[in-house]
Amino acid sequence: MRKIVHIDMDAFYASVEQRDQPELKGKPVVVAWRGQRSVVCAASYEARRYGIRSAMPALRAEIMCPDAIFLPPDFTRYRTVSKQIREIFISHTDLVEPLSLDEAYLDVSENKTGLASATEVAETIRAQIKETTSLTASAGVASNKFLAKIASDWRKPDGIFVVRPHQIENFLKDLPVKKLPGVGKATQSTLSGMGVGTVSELLPFELRELEAQFGRFGVRLYNLARGIDNNEVKPDRQRKSISSEQTFETDLSLEELAAPTQSAAERTWVVATKSNRIGRTVVLKLKTSDFQSITRSLTPPTHPTSLDDLNALAMQLLERVDLPATTRYRLVGVGLSNFVDRVDVTMQPELFD
Repeated sequence: MRKIVHIDMDAFYASVEQRDQPELKGKPVVVAWRGQRSVVCAASYEARRYGIRSAMPALRAEIMCPDAIFLPPDFTRYRTVSKQIREIFISHTDLVEPLSLDEAYLDVSENKTGLASATEVAETIRAQIKETTSLTASAGVASNKFLAKIASDWRKPDGIFVVRPHQIENFLKDLPVKKLPGVGKATQSTLSGMGVGTVSELLPFELRELEAQFGRFGVRLYNLARGIDNNEVKPDRQRKSISSEQTFETDLSLEELAAPTQSAAERTWVVATKSNRIGRTVVLKLKTSDFQSITRSLTPPTHPTSLDDLNALAMQLLERVDLPATTRYRLVGVGLSNFVDRVDVTMQPELFD
């Protein structure tokens, strides 16, 4: 049986800002660019009390908390802190799978420091992070990645939650199915139509029923409801693409897609800046009112180095859509792919620029 720890920094970007500017402690801090289409990158726990969350429009956040302090993100500084945290992880195990700058899976089935249990490893890591960075982290400890990630959110901020094998059924029974990885709005809606809102309501369905309804994902649902997840921690895990999509309440014409396209680009850029890799190819995805999917992609001579670059390239791709003017669209998405390591770009710019 594996011993998996999921570490998630608490309000990472906002916490770094509050640490470096002590006058901000105890105040609602929102990390976001200013602008009509900007989205929130992070919010301090003081700001979250007003309902502010990551990825919501910055203008909405201003309305929800007029006294919030807005700060532009400083990803260079956040990466520096993330590197310190990563070094702590590696001192305990080589099996570290980063998900972003502020969270990672660790397989501590065997740890380098000889600590007796995964719980002790997680507590030690949290203490070392606090001592080294003056920041807090929350942790989940379980026998697999799925359970550990759910558990890390249980005692936030600055907490730890352990799910032991005999506790799995009780831990999951009241969990909303929307919390299961892979369950988006469409799947949640289908499950709701089946009378399923929690994991306990999903359990009575047989494997063949879920497979008939959801295909291969039905098998995944069946296993997750029972706390089964055989995915290994992969230290060399690399994302092949990053994207953000928006489905509209009413179908839009091509001329009306500029604003939502830029909004999708910004959400993608927020995620991309957390990575140590650089996407060279920009992808535009559209879905028409009759569910026809369309993609356009562009690999410019110089990779996008700012949100403005990504916005400009996304708009170029939008201009390349040549369907009839009467076509209406129900979804737009903007993505980045064709990733290369950031260090390679720095060391060999002539190959990429």
